[in-house]
Amino acid sequence: MSNSTMVIETVFTQGVAHLSYLVGDRATGKAAVIDPRRDVGVYIELARTHKLSIAHVLETHIHADFVSGTRELCDRTASAKAVLSVEGGARYGFDCEKLKDGDKIDLGRVILTAKHTPGHTPEHMSFIASEDNRPEQPFAVFSGDCLFADSVGRPDLIGDDATEGLAKQLYESLCEFFLELPDDVLIHAAHGSGSPCGANISDRLVSTIGYERRNNPALQFKDEAKFIEYVLFNAPPEPVYYPRMKQINADGPEVLGRLPSCTPLPPKEFALAVSSGEAQLVDNRQMRAFGGGHIEGALNIGPRAELSIWAGWVLDPEKPILLVLSNEADLPEVQRQLIRVGFSEFAGYLLGGMEQWDNKAMPVCKLNQMSIQDLNSAPTLGDFQIVDVRSPDEWQDGHVPGATYIFLPELEEKADRLNKNKPVAVYCDSGFRASLAASILKRDGFSTVHNIPGSWKAWKVAEYVIEKPKEQKKASDTDR
Repeated sequence: MSNSTMVIETVFTQGVAHLSYLVGDRATGKAAVIDPRRDVGVYIELARTHKLSIAHVLETHIHADFVSGTRELCDRTASAKAVLSVEGGARYGFDCEKLKDGDKIDLGRVILTAKHTPGHTPEHMSFIASEDNRPEQPFAVFSGDCLFADSVGRPDLIGDDATEGLAKQLYESLCEFFLELPDDVLIHAAHGSGSPCGANISDRLVSTIGYERRNNPALQFKDEAKFIEYVLFNAPPEPVYYPRMKQINADGPEVLGRLPSCTPLPPKEFALAVSSGEAQLVDNRQMRAFGGGHIEGALNIGPRAELSIWAGWVLDPEKPILLVLSNEADLPEVQRQLIRVGFSEFAGYLLGGMEQWDNKAMPVCKLNQMSIQDLNSAPTLGDFQIVDVRSPDEWQDGHVPGATYIFLPELEEKADRLNKNKPVAVYCDSGFRASLAASILKRDGFSTVHNIPGSWKAWKVAEYVIEKPKEQKKASDTDR
């Protein structure tokens, strides 16, 4: 958005579905960045493009889903200062300016006013944007993880003891602040579709108070207890890495200054690094390339933006990472995706990729790739242990007949439900998660494992039989 000298730029980070913002005024040359990601070059470049100096780095709350770029951005610029909420008893392990309810950030044409909106977290702060000549008429609100398009923030990430109190605060923040704003106020949230920070967030990157007032399911409740039941029941599974991210962000993330070093290792040196057991091996190639030949023990987290989330779910934060890439030019982007969720130690990458590995006659493993046609035409589906690793909501919408449901992040913990000596066929929505799941089972000693490219999408297109699980009682959408 740009109006005269005013600048509002949105930065959307896929995978973690994160939205951050550069807000400024060309006339004064001052800007603020709200909720920056860890790889901060994008904000510096945007500021340079608009001839702005970043004066303030703001956070709506202590994030749990990605590593904050606040310290990194302050270190990379000579001008930026961290300005963080100390409401709700928030404490930080690094220097910052304290931000309280009602404080104003004056950028010139645009003024940001801090509003304490607890519920997702105790310290959560939203920022009301108004023009300097109309300070009482807000045109936008940066709502963080309190209000999303078609959804609201979850109040259950601090711990069971705090959940009920936060849920009540969330209801109050929504009713007493957000729903009191005029209908035409724009909503700039911190997340879009795919983020586990809220249930069923829309893929609209901007909304309005009026639209959400009429259409957001969570804003239709007149009864606090019904609202709390709805929000808690519909919350997606909490990623295991969230508490670690929150602690890192409260203590203060390490300032990297640049992308971490990652040494190119020729095949024999790479093999020694793998065999040492001191690092974890990630193969970033497409699922069919991985299936055709990979290094024993590798986990297949393919070249998609979701790499960040699944790395957070399945990788060990205490071990450095060894990388196998499709192309060495992919290294910077893969590193950016990994540092966003706290992985900044790299033991090296395979120089020359799998082509050089093959040329040196190094040993390879294969992962069977099974089409949905072959699965469906097997003499009996009972010939395979069919494993569905999708999310709980996806499973509830229907599955392959006879499938065993194990949510991917729980696969290692619940793998004892399966027989290691009987063939396994794994599917997800498209094959990306299934290939990761299959690689986990291969690494953990399952004898015959099949990935199913196309997976559920292909199964539905082929119009094969769909089985529905027993209906689970949902929080009532009536009697609101």
